[in-house]
Amino acid sequence: MHQFTTVPDLRAWLAEARLTGQRIGLVPTMGALHTGHLSLIDEARRRVDAVVLTVFVNPLQFGPNEDFQRYPRDLARDAELARKHEVSVVFAPSVETMYPPGSEIRVVPGPTAAGLEGAVRPGHFAGVLTVVTKLFHLVEPDVAVFGQKDIQQAVLIKHLVRDLDFQLELVIAPTVREADGLALSSRNAYLTAEQREQALALSAALRAGDQAWRAGERDGSRLVQVMEEQIRRVPELVPDYVAAVDGERLAPVTVAEAGTILTVAGRLGQTRLLDNHVLGRAIM
Repeated sequence: MHQFTTVPDLRAWLAEARLTGQRIGLVPTMGALHTGHLSLIDEARRRVDAVVLTVFVNPLQFGPNEDFQRYPRDLARDAELARKHEVSVVFAPSVETMYPPGSEIRVVPGPTAAGLEGAVRPGHFAGVLTVVTKLFHLVEPDVAVFGQKDIQQAVLIKHLVRDLDFQLELVIAPTVREADGLALSSRNAYLTAEQREQALALSAALRAGDQAWRAGERDGSRLVQVMEEQIRRVPELVPDYVAAVDGERLAPVTVAEAGTILTVAGRLGQTRLLDNHVLGRAIM
């Protein structure tokens, strides 16, 4: 496995790999790898000859009062996990490499970014789409793999690929969960044992919404109420939003059908967590 921090080194390796006909996969991460990230690597490995894993805590997607400085970082551990999962290259650039002095161009999303996470974290998705665009240009992957847990991000990256004509296959892999249903997240490391138990209210809310839908409830607002009832059972969990939205523009739905997304986000102390479920798919 190779580990690069500069663009010329990365591009030189990619050029040699393509001369031998290798298909390239990209798995962008901010590091602090967990089983969910490793599942994305494994999904990419099934589809390509060589996987490029990027580890970059992107400052553009953090707001001024968010956790950029304390976001967990352990590159040595991440690299060892990547090696065990047969990653070909770990690309871990500095902030100065990704955003040299004078860098000013940003990718600005449209209305699909305005609600949900976009309402809670203004400017977040401009930061996400800017770094993803840069990584797509640097790596020029045949396949790029992202996770479903960040569902609004996944939808916006689908739009990015479509609207900016990237020639790649985009794969959105299912959310990986603990046995009790908690969605894996690097930010779970912030939780106390008590908070981790309280965080299960998010997946419980999604299960309740799914069960109501499978029992015949189709009113989107009623499904939201069902989920809110679950979350209110844990007063320590302060919800940012609870919603039932369509899968294309993430607009609230009147009638929930297969493909409708149930999505929740909230805070336990200083830790912010989010989760979602797509109706019609297997529930955790």
